[in-house]
Amino acid sequence: MPEIPAIDIDDIIADIAMVFHWPPSSFDEMTISELIKWHRLAAVRIGQNE
Repeated sequence: MPEIPAIDIDDIIADIAMVFHWPPSSFDEMTISELIKWHRLAAVRIGQNE
């Protein structure tokens, strides 16, 4: 089984910002749950449905 690379909050924020073109201030008030939700939506948007 291939190893899944570790991902941290900075990676999650960078991915979301890249896909949705949001500024860093957009993430100041988000909870971890919200970040994960938006990260999943960003992955779907770029075709990474895994």
